[in-house]
Amino acid sequence: MPRAIPYVIIGALIAMTTATSASEKLTIVNPPNLYDPTPNGYSAAVIVPPNARIAYVSGQGGQDSTGGLSPDFAAQVEQAYANLGAALEGIGATPDQVAKLTVFVVDHDMSKLEVLTPAVVRMFGDTLPAQTLVPVPKLAIDPMLFEVEAVVVLDKDT
Repeated sequence: MPRAIPYVIIGALIAMTTATSASEKLTIVNPPNLYDPTPNGYSAAVIVPPNARIAYVSGQGGQDSTGGLSPDFAAQVEQAYANLGAALEGIGATPDQVAKLTVFVVDHDMSKLEVLTPAVVRMFGDTLPAQTLVPVPKLAIDPMLFEVEAVVVLDKDT
């Protein structure tokens, strides 16, 4: 009987390691009794793994690397998501580690969702983060029409 104990302990450690590895990813939750938000480019909820490190990415607007800002809403959205991608890369993260987005849209109307939804899907694919859209009258810089900020779950060893 004492010989079995080391094997049980090793088996338990393997099981714990496997469980930890599987739980290190974000868990996307879209309960069936809620409206399905995925066609609009977001998920209802995201569960962060235990003991994960969290990073907060400041609002990214549509400025290019020189500070230039297109007057076109769609161009600003594309550039803002490119900027978000660069910020993620800068912290060693990828889009599938984004748990939550908050987007700010100047003078929001439903036609702007036709621009926003495809941009989110292009960046995040099937791993759609939780997301809140906040209509605002203006942003920090007058010509800005769009801004996106993110909450990112970093791997424990990142």
